[in-house]
Amino acid sequence: MDKMANQLAGHLAKFTKPHRGFVLSIDQGTTSTRAMIFDARGQVVSTSQLEHRQIFPQPGWVEHDPEEILRHTRRVMADAIAVADLSSDEIACLGITNQRETTVMWDRTTGKPVYNAIVWQDTRTDKIVNSLDEETKNLFQERTGLPASTYFSGPKIRWILDHVDGVRERAERGELAVGTIDSWLVWELTRRSRRQHGSINKGAKHVTDVTNASRTMLMDLRTQKWDPELCEALGIPMSLLPEIVSSSEVVGTVRRSGPAYGVLISGIMGDQQAATFGQACLRPGEAKNTYGTGNFLLLNTGAEPQTSEHGLITTVAYRLGNQPAVFALEGSIAVTGSLVQWLRDNLGFFHSADDIEAMARSVEDNGGCYVVPAFSGLLAPRWRPEARGAIVGLTRYVTKAHIARAALESTAFQTREVVEAMNKDSGVPLKALKVDGGMVPNTLLMQFQADQLGVPVTVSQIAETTALGAAYAAGLSVGFFSGIEEIRRLWRERVTYKPGVSDQERNEAFRQWNRAVERTYDWAEKDSPGQR
Repeated sequence: MDKMANQLAGHLAKFTKPHRGFVLSIDQGTTSTRAMIFDARGQVVSTSQLEHRQIFPQPGWVEHDPEEILRHTRRVMADAIAVADLSSDEIACLGITNQRETTVMWDRTTGKPVYNAIVWQDTRTDKIVNSLDEETKNLFQERTGLPASTYFSGPKIRWILDHVDGVRERAERGELAVGTIDSWLVWELTRRSRRQHGSINKGAKHVTDVTNASRTMLMDLRTQKWDPELCEALGIPMSLLPEIVSSSEVVGTVRRSGPAYGVLISGIMGDQQAATFGQACLRPGEAKNTYGTGNFLLLNTGAEPQTSEHGLITTVAYRLGNQPAVFALEGSIAVTGSLVQWLRDNLGFFHSADDIEAMARSVEDNGGCYVVPAFSGLLAPRWRPEARGAIVGLTRYVTKAHIARAALESTAFQTREVVEAMNKDSGVPLKALKVDGGMVPNTLLMQFQADQLGVPVTVSQIAETTALGAAYAAGLSVGFFSGIEEIRRLWRERVTYKPGVSDQERNEAFRQWNRAVERTYDWAEKDSPGQR
């Protein structure tokens, strides 16, 4: 019944396009929550952003407060609408994009989280992952396209069930719900406000889209349904899990009081898939790289999932309504932009993250210094959870400026590793790379990236394409955007960086980087606090 009502709402919305000239997008990321409003040309009308706390209870543990994220989401929505001087009647729909593997579990009656959100960077589930035998690990890889890793949601769900008092019993009684951040936000936005109704969960929708579901280690890539055998292998009751929907369909209406009340929620995508969509990488062979807290490079591989032999992830890129899913190969890098934050917050190198470029430009090279930011292990293509960060090659000659430059270079080196793995898997060398995210205004980094890859690197006109992709997905389902070709036409280039060094120079720098990385292996002890 709910499904039919949502579809009817979507069809009706298509007739209101002339009166509803804007799309609202929520981009809930690892360090902040952003609301952006776009017009029918895909241009930014207004934006609002708030950072949230990063909680580190033990080494290797990373948590967020889901209620803080919800408060910030509602505040930035209200602020973006106020800045644009709009009413809810002028907003055609709402799209949501989110940090993907981060996991929340909450009470279905009270809406109260049973524990903090466990963030995708968190490595506490190493023991759970290592307890799986090789046959079971291979089964996860075969069905989900993912290696068994602390990175994904399934082991995080299992940890909460095992370590929070009374939670497993409550879960088995059907009292709890779990999901990635998109599920948490949709549930909260679609339920009625406390003062509106006695039951907090009245009308709440418990859903996730296929891109987020593909990051759990629990969804079969080919059927795009929860896999009972995989859930059993991790000891996760299927009653906890949300309904899997497409990336572009009406799933509900905002019922929480506020300026967005009554707006249709009609698009959900994991953040990196949303950036791929926003970059119009809509044909096989097209790729983008997002430079945010971490880096995420996705290559569109078309209608069939392609298995990686070189340390990459097979994932769902998007699924539009009733159309078949489109798949991608992905290389995920845990620490890039967050390394800059660490230099700012933990070491006091500069007052603003933007200051790193000037500091790095004050020296001609890295002074023989290399920074390997394996704060939470290494993800693609190496998959070494026990690695830890290191600064190598230090001499008395090295200054803060050299370390700052080496920190930026580490982002480009890690991206090259992923690109080389992708070239091997696809059999077709990458010819160009579209880039976006908070780090792309750094011209030193972008030029070094082009130099290391040996291909042009193009920055899109709208750097924050994650929010734009969610807006496109939402708008397509209600007819605000006409289709894929319109999205392709709306994409605009801002600047392209071309390689400017010899193969010998770039390869020698990369060789030294690999030497540095290998020195970070096997650092974390199996029984250290961060591994329990």
